[in-house]
Amino acid sequence: MKILLAEDDSFTRNGLIDIIESEGYSVIPAEDGEAALRLFREERPDIVCLDIMMPKKNGYDVCKAIRKEDSRVPVLFLSAKSEEIDKVLGLELGADDYISKPFGVKEVIARIRAVTRRCYSGRNDARDTSFSMDDLVVHPSELKAIREGREIDLSLRDVKILSVFAKNRGKVLDRDMLYDAGWGISHMPNSRTIDQHISQIRKKIEIDPKNPVIITTVHSAGYRYP
Repeated sequence: MKILLAEDDSFTRNGLIDIIESEGYSVIPAEDGEAALRLFREERPDIVCLDIMMPKKNGYDVCKAIRKEDSRVPVLFLSAKSEEIDKVLGLELGADDYISKPFGVKEVIARIRAVTRRCYSGRNDARDTSFSMDDLVVHPSELKAIREGREIDLSLRDVKILSVFAKNRGKVLDRDMLYDAGWGISHMPNSRTIDQHISQIRKKIEIDPKNPVIITTVHSAGYRYP
């Protein structure tokens, strides 16, 4: 999924790019309102994140222009303006959510995941794409897995990686294949990145991460869902 991120402060923008990309999204950065609107028309992102106080066009104007062309794409406002009237105005213009600065990493991730779930559920082709892995049931459209009634939150990247394991059960998947699934072919493969992310997924989904049964290691070859 693609997220258009419009933020004029480079420090904040780069920090948000790191947070969002770590979840498995592709980020389209824009440093002002005019660039945001142009990139929206060119790229057609799945989600839009808009700062309010931007050069050339403010976030409110960008949101109004987007809503004239697309009434369904999720829009989140990111702003230091925290007064209630600003939140109300943003929501009246068609924003789906509003995050006030300063914000924490967990808050940004939680809100983007929530919007992603709404994005999936609102699609005309939405359907139950859940799949099982051992005693775990993964629900991609909800970014979660369930084991014996307990919900486990997943990132978009977690879902991509688990999906490729489920589709290739019994096969050994090398790190290049997993990297393509989770990060895309535009990124340079890094075995340490793969190994670290597999370790993180195991902590979420394995009953005993030190003795995994869902994602097992095949030494010198990669990983497998047996």
